[in-house]
Amino acid sequence: MTFTRRQMALRIAVVVLVIAISVLLFVYRDKVSALGAYGYPGIFLISLLANASIILPVPGVVITSAMGAVFNPFWVAVAAGSGAALGELSGYLAGFGGQTVIKDSPRYQKLTEWMRKYGDWTILVLSIIPNPAFDLAGITAGALKLPVYRFLLWCWLGKVIKMGFFAYFGAGILQVFK
Repeated sequence: MTFTRRQMALRIAVVVLVIAISVLLFVYRDKVSALGAYGYPGIFLISLLANASIILPVPGVVITSAMGAVFNPFWVAVAAGSGAALGELSGYLAGFGGQTVIKDSPRYQKLTEWMRKYGDWTILVLSIIPNPAFDLAGITAGALKLPVYRFLLWCWLGKVIKMGFFAYFGAGILQVFK
């Protein structure tokens, strides 16, 4: 596949932007946690920022558990899952912009096979499982040019389910100590 200079510049810019956001979120992760004081919008923002980082861990699910103990766990799951799904667009964009960077990775090859064979189910299952490997799923979806609305739909559903588990876990822990 041949790219024009403009396409190549855009792809490089997207990858650099995603890396910069990831580093900033990692460096300022303590300040991101303070957003929880703003209720559901704060939970949404924390989750969005936590999932916008690529590979570097930002403790979004820990905050979701804590907020599930304070607020209604169902709405915490919806707010956190929605933010998480939108945050995962950074991985999708990294794949769209830098697909040649990870092309030789054995994990990428395996994930590409799953994505081609099982499509949306791969995104759903991997977004439910708490693991940093979902970044690779987003990168793969972007590299394969999966329509963004499909990526977001299945990612959102999986993230709401996952965040629901953590929110209700947090609420349950609070009940144990009452």
